[in-house]
Amino acid sequence: MTAVRVMFIFRHGGRRAIAQSWQQRPQALQRSYASKIDIPYPRGSTIPTIEACPIPTCQCQETPSGLDIEREQNINGSMAAYAEQVLISTGKSDWTSKIEDEEDGVLVKRLKSFLGPKGKYSDPYHNVMLTNSSFAPTNLPTAQRETPREPPADNRSVPAAKSGSNDPSDVHDAEPASAFLLPSFQYVPTIPTDPASVEALIKGYIQPSQLHQSHDRLSRADKNVLLRQSEMQRRFVGSRKIDEILVLICGHGGRDVRCGTLGPILQREFEEKIERQNIPLLREAPVAEAETVDTDAEGYSPSARVGLISHIGGHKWAGNVIIYIPPSFSGNALAGKGIWYGRVAPEHVEGIVAKTILDGKVIKELFRGGVGQDREIVRL
Repeated sequence: MTAVRVMFIFRHGGRRAIAQSWQQRPQALQRSYASKIDIPYPRGSTIPTIEACPIPTCQCQETPSGLDIEREQNINGSMAAYAEQVLISTGKSDWTSKIEDEEDGVLVKRLKSFLGPKGKYSDPYHNVMLTNSSFAPTNLPTAQRETPREPPADNRSVPAAKSGSNDPSDVHDAEPASAFLLPSFQYVPTIPTDPASVEALIKGYIQPSQLHQSHDRLSRADKNVLLRQSEMQRRFVGSRKIDEILVLICGHGGRDVRCGTLGPILQREFEEKIERQNIPLLREAPVAEAETVDTDAEGYSPSARVGLISHIGGHKWAGNVIIYIPPSFSGNALAGKGIWYGRVAPEHVEGIVAKTILDGKVIKELFRGGVGQDREIVRL
């Protein structure tokens, strides 16, 4: 956000970051939570919008009572800025309060140790959000799980980390992980969790290809540490572009009962309403190196995948939903963007599918924020 040095955010706690970011916003962009006088949205947005979600035309599930959803605050702008979301496939629908405490949380621990405030690749201008998802990891043949260990050609290569250098528990026999990288719209099906491989993932996919101007004073060597090295991507077998729509619903009951209760209800509702629109719904584990799809064909509409995710902040505004529209869906004005909604109830789902997923319009009353492929923050 403008002139704000945003904090590094891990999505197992982010309310403080949201509050601080909001307080530092330019006064012209703020809207009062307490006042009934509505300060207009900033002018000039090219994002198509509608004011409110349409009334549903078919039956939907009821919202459970007693969830204590906050209804008064304006949630526009409540999404904390981020540059990349690492969405880790776990095949689980809920997690402990801190996802790094999961038995299979090795990748989260490694990423946190490298990207956190004291990590080797910490960059306050390139915030990374670590999130678990209920999507099953890709089941690759054993022969494909091994990451090539040949040294890269240049002298900027990622050094092999010493055993135990990033995690006191240093698990060596953990299964490879799978992850969606957004808004890069890349899927990496096999990620070995040893320190050297996780560094390669960071260097190849997660770090920026261009640094923030505040880093101009750094030496060339220091800049190289923070810059992406795309050649590292070839170390990960089967990586592919994401061409499916992703509907991500916070269902982190281990963190808060509101999302834990609403998440599964909204998941079922989205699956039903998506299938009603004849959008192919993907339920199986993602595949590596998916078949080429003719996205330029007349009437092309991508398939969709719906899943539960861990904490993204704002449990009091449950249900919290992120919708990523793939760049290949070029007929949609939101292609290449992730749109965050809050206070989503079952009666909103039909309208979200019709207006946002298919028509490419943002629903103002539910809008928390958004992000594009070039990491610009979507504002209304």
